[in-house]
Amino acid sequence: MRRVVVTGLGPMSPIAAGKGEFWKALREGRNGVGPLTTDLGDCPITFGAEIKDFDPTLWMDRKEARRSDRVIQFAVAAAELAVRDSGLDTKSLDPYRFGVYIGSGQGGIETSFNNFRTLLEKGSRRVSPYFIPMMLSNMPTAYVAILHGAKGPNLCVVTACATSLHSMGEAWHAIVRNDADVILAGGTEAGLQAISIAGFASMKALSTRMDSPETASRPFDKERDGFVMGEGAGVLVLEELEHALARGAHIYGEFVGYGTSCDAGHITAPDPEAAAAIYAMNHAMKMAGWKPEDVDYINAHGTSTPLNDRMEAMMINKIFGAHAQELLVTSTKSLIGHCLGAAGALETIAAFQAIEENYVHPTLNFMTPDPDCRVNLSTGRGVERKVDRMLVSSFGFGGHNGVLAFQRYA
Repeated sequence: MRRVVVTGLGPMSPIAAGKGEFWKALREGRNGVGPLTTDLGDCPITFGAEIKDFDPTLWMDRKEARRSDRVIQFAVAAAELAVRDSGLDTKSLDPYRFGVYIGSGQGGIETSFNNFRTLLEKGSRRVSPYFIPMMLSNMPTAYVAILHGAKGPNLCVVTACATSLHSMGEAWHAIVRNDADVILAGGTEAGLQAISIAGFASMKALSTRMDSPETASRPFDKERDGFVMGEGAGVLVLEELEHALARGAHIYGEFVGYGTSCDAGHITAPDPEAAAAIYAMNHAMKMAGWKPEDVDYINAHGTSTPLNDRMEAMMINKIFGAHAQELLVTSTKSLIGHCLGAAGALETIAAFQAIEENYVHPTLNFMTPDPDCRVNLSTGRGVERKVDRMLVSSFGFGGHNGVLAFQRYA
């Protein structure tokens, strides 16, 4: 079987852009949650994890920036950061062996919201001619392909909060089956708009801690009351091993397993018995050739919602038994909020810090243990520990489950 390694990391997050600054912010336990600068009207929730002072013209032509939604701009920036980090000369690649798999859960929702308003207030003739290409969910992956000349497999996965994790998993499959040698894979989201926040707030999914936004995202804590919306993009360079070795690439780790499943139970709530999620995690480990006791670390989905965290803790305890209290667990969402379709990719980038630096970043705001969420959380200032094998999990509305397995390259 063709082996796949990770050779480039491109985070565009609420706490920092670029691998170096992102890891520095994680180590510092920097909190990206605060009041939003967006006009939210009468929305009951006005805080989140926002990328402040983002300038798209640093990453794309000014004219193209005006014709592209923020969700596209984030993807372009993250992809460029990943390519730079990898040392790839994309112009020298066989374009038909070079692909892009970047998903988005909501697509260009800012563009959609603005043009719906224009239609209602000013009529159909005032709707932008760029409305459709700006709002389509596949446009981030198309833009990145155009900018880097990638003519190989190009796919936009949409599985809500599991989007970018599934994008990476499907990209791994494409390289394994010899459809490509290099794929830029991940996700992007720019949903901090009134319509999106109002929708999540109406379904009681968001934290309501208006008096203390910085402590609102508290995964696995007994007092958790909902997630905090974030935005951003994460892109990784996945590369066939021999291709990476031939160019002397730095290898962050090897991608060795991917498990996916569906609860097939409810449109928003996870299966309370975690059956399908357990299947996905077990399948990822089976593909990797691991036993449960081989796993050192899990970067959890950890949304800070009552149902998800309880389900995820149950899953970990059912699979790992006594070892559940030995392996480390953390939730990156406590620092950067829930970046929806970009969450899994940003969390995977964060997880690679564990392999590179022998350090697991902290989970913020863990104050009151929950007897229903017995996991060995990395808290405080994080944990210095060697990590050889790790899992990253994501679970999306609709019951979409995904788990990736990575190990230290040797």
